[in-house]
Amino acid sequence: MTWLPLESRMLSSVAYDEERQILYLRFRNTGDAYRYFEFPITEYQAFLDAESRGRFFLAHIRGRFRYERMAKLSAA
Repeated sequence: MTWLPLESRMLSSVAYDEERQILYLRFRNTGDAYRYFEFPITEYQAFLDAESRGRFFLAHIRGRFRYERMAKLSAA
């Protein structure tokens, strides 16, 4: 799984596990990473194509998918 950098004031990077349908998002201000379960590939493509990924997150992801906060990753 590869993290892709995002040009967004809200989100710094995204990754997607197509086999498990899990979306991974890292937030710019906090560095926190979350994973969103049962996230269809069509929604992931729509997210990538969105003019504003932050607005897409607020309108189409937050509050609509089961999620969990991941442990912070620290650089070695």
